[in-house]
Amino acid sequence: MLDKIRVLHEEIEKAVASTTEEVEALRIKYISKKGSVNQLFAEFKNVPNDQKKAVGKALNDLKNSVLEKINALRESFESDDSESDGTDLTMPGEPIKLGTRHPLSLVKNKIIEIFGRLGFTVAEGPEIEDDWHVFSALNFPPEHPARDMQDTFFIEQDPDIVLRTHTSSVQIRVMEQTKPPIRAIFPGRVFRNEAISARSHCIFHQVEGLYVDENVSFADLKQTLLYFAKELFGEDTQIRLRPSYFPFTEPSAEMDVSCSICGGKGCNLCKYTGWLEILGCGMVDPNVLDACNIDNQKYTGFAFGMGIERIALLLYGIKDIRYFFENDIRFLKQFESAI
Repeated sequence: MLDKIRVLHEEIEKAVASTTEEVEALRIKYISKKGSVNQLFAEFKNVPNDQKKAVGKALNDLKNSVLEKINALRESFESDDSESDGTDLTMPGEPIKLGTRHPLSLVKNKIIEIFGRLGFTVAEGPEIEDDWHVFSALNFPPEHPARDMQDTFFIEQDPDIVLRTHTSSVQIRVMEQTKPPIRAIFPGRVFRNEAISARSHCIFHQVEGLYVDENVSFADLKQTLLYFAKELFGEDTQIRLRPSYFPFTEPSAEMDVSCSICGGKGCNLCKYTGWLEILGCGMVDPNVLDACNIDNQKYTGFAFGMGIERIALLLYGIKDIRYFFENDIRFLKQFESAI
């Protein structure tokens, strides 16, 4: 037995390996379940009692020597891999720069946050809609001239299917499915068949709002929008409401905010008026409530809508709306710490 142990000692001392696979082969040969060392341990029961102490010590020494040899070979390969040329092969081939929020996302999230403090929840709906939700339920009768206010993308095979021109369609869906009180805002992408220029695009984003409950008044609408304007543009911001027309609200108004660049004194941005138009609003027309099976004798409501691009243009002093859609990293990286 001692002779066999001595032979294995000499073998393991001379053992070499040029790959990790060869190291694994040595481990299997010597210390696996059927390896040479374990076979000697199996034969240990046949050793005479007066020799067990010496043979047992020799076997343990052999096993420790084999383990040390295999670990040393394995560590040498790991060291060679990590220090051969200083290159970490797990790293990306080219540096990957961290992205930032798109300016439109920053503005949208800020608007959602402001109205969230007033208890407005967020609702979304499909971008491909039917005529009912985009027009008819919003008091746009067939052949009504108000339909010409917005150039719509219709599906040729089915004129009843359109790309939504406003997120008011989500207002209808919410009013159809929810009983008052309703207090929600509706951010989303909309489409209009318009020529692309520095001031307009065929794709843009809106945030609309709706509040329906008992005894909702125009004064509630004004105070809500005043709070919003001050939170977004600054505490010194003033608003004004000008009479306007929308089929789905009555009365209707356009809201202007005092120019934050010139403080209302007049500049190029506000065309020397001291005011900037940012949204449309009004009291929900009773016909719209009727279309959604809401009792217009019991409930009233207000609605408003704004373009996110227009707000972003004003906040950042950007002169061309097309920048938002070009994905130029030089433009987008300017907004890393915006808002």
